[in-house]
Amino acid sequence: MPSKSNYSIDELICVCISRQVRDGDVWAQGINTPLVAAGLILGKIRYAPRARFTSAIGQALVQDWGPLGIADIEKLWVGKGLIHLGFAAGAAEILPKFQPKEFFRPAQVDQQGNMNNIAFGKDYRKPRLRLPGSGGIPDVTPNYDHTYLYVPRHSRLTFARKIDFISGLGHVPHRQRGGGPRYMITDLGQFDWAEGRMRLTSAHPGVELEQVARKTAFELDVAADLGETGPPDEEDLRLLREEIDPLDTRKLETLGGAARKELLREILRREAAP
Repeated sequence: MPSKSNYSIDELICVCISRQVRDGDVWAQGINTPLVAAGLILGKIRYAPRARFTSAIGQALVQDWGPLGIADIEKLWVGKGLIHLGFAAGAAEILPKFQPKEFFRPAQVDQQGNMNNIAFGKDYRKPRLRLPGSGGIPDVTPNYDHTYLYVPRHSRLTFARKIDFISGLGHVPHRQRGGGPRYMITDLGQFDWAEGRMRLTSAHPGVELEQVARKTAFELDVAADLGETGPPDEEDLRLLREEIDPLDTRKLETLGGAARKELLREILRREAAP
């Protein structure tokens, strides 16, 4: 049985995500977000057996679950789908009816929770770095109150005083609908948006308040009852390592460079093994 004191940051992030899942929830699952996928499945197993997922892969509504992977991930969402819809039908039918909750990973986010997944740099036509794009974020964030964020690597580059473009709407004055993000998990702590500004509610074990403030480009609000994030327990770790994600796909989001490439190759090798 794994020790609850011997866990990695990706496992802590997954566990914090799992604690946001409530029975009867419908969660939207994006593409290439294994940290979220592992956390949602863990939440379903531990707290919310009636939780369901809508997936951007195949536009499927899923009740069941299976182990995560890369080359065969379509089998999980498409193969276990209760219904399958095209993108337009999913946006027109699933979003308004079920109002799913969703974790987004912003490339930049400001104090009010506005997000940028478009580009770094002021010139849209000649950016310093073109980002993956906003997908359905501009459609969802102005209209729904179920936005959650996750940032695997907390830095001043991501938590910017002023973001270059706005592709997702945060807590801004005079909104007609929607209320901005509710919750965020990073590799340093957990946050909410009390009074419309990002606020640290718990720091992870071993993380000091000064460290979080130093890696945030704007002034950080801090909860009066700031606590320490509760660690995973033994069952959390067993489920993540042995049943939900034995290939460690969740770790891909916390690694970069050569380490990420090496893990990706190892996952693909293990998937292809007889």
